[in-house]
Amino acid sequence: MKARVTSAITLTFFLLAIVVFNKSFPPALNIAIALVSVLGVYEIISALGLAKNCILMIPSLLFAVAFPFLETSFGREIAYFVYTVIIFTALIIYHSCTTFREVGVIYSMSLMIPTALETIVELRTLGGKHGMFYVIIAIFSAWISDMGGFFAGKLFGKHKLCPDISPKKTTEGVIGSFVLNIAAMLLFGYVFEAINYSSHIRVSYLALVLIGVFGTVLSILGDLSFSLIKRSCHIKDFSEIIPGHGGILDRFDSVIFEAPFVYLLVQFLPIVK
Repeated sequence: MKARVTSAITLTFFLLAIVVFNKSFPPALNIAIALVSVLGVYEIISALGLAKNCILMIPSLLFAVAFPFLETSFGREIAYFVYTVIIFTALIIYHSCTTFREVGVIYSMSLMIPTALETIVELRTLGGKHGMFYVIIAIFSAWISDMGGFFAGKLFGKHKLCPDISPKKTTEGVIGSFVLNIAAMLLFGYVFEAINYSSHIRVSYLALVLIGVFGTVLSILGDLSFSLIKRSCHIKDFSEIIPGHGGILDRFDSVIFEAPFVYLLVQFLPIVK
């Protein structure tokens, strides 16, 4: 528990440091997302037992680290095209030692992880001068949902939610996720308004409630999805890089599912008015 709390505090301060230095060093967020993406792709390739397959792994890692720095849709389309051509060319050349299953799994995960996380960078741009508040909402909503589920499940959990996939996840934990996440989103909005009171800035509490509700659903979906991958690979955690939490994917699996939702929602219902 102590290691888990310490790691959570460290991650929080790391994110806050990126927020503080965003104006003086904007690439900090891109670098952080690229680092999380490349570690996440590496973890899942390793979990699948394919880390030694360099002809598939190296292009995947390069795509993951480059994608968060591509600022135009044209650049992303080129990256998609080049990565796809390289991966399937490798399959054709090395078909005797590389299977379509391996290519399919690596290709799909290498696309999903960086493209989902890159929406966090897009949120900063979409939010304008309040972009980092959007980033905080997208990341912390997922983390707070996880936190609510963890503590509520530990204190009150009796009814198993999906014992075959995630034995520790309970119905009581899910309720705790909803309650804490919605409350936290409303609190974030209230504090943001209070800090910017002189600027007459207002937040959409409807948007924050929707993020709290649907963000929690997607957070749980992401957690269960990657738990299923871990169980199929017969592993407890993707790695031990974050003490008390496991790997990068153990901490960002819910963010991978929630960040794109927040990005889509705020285009129709902005958080900051």
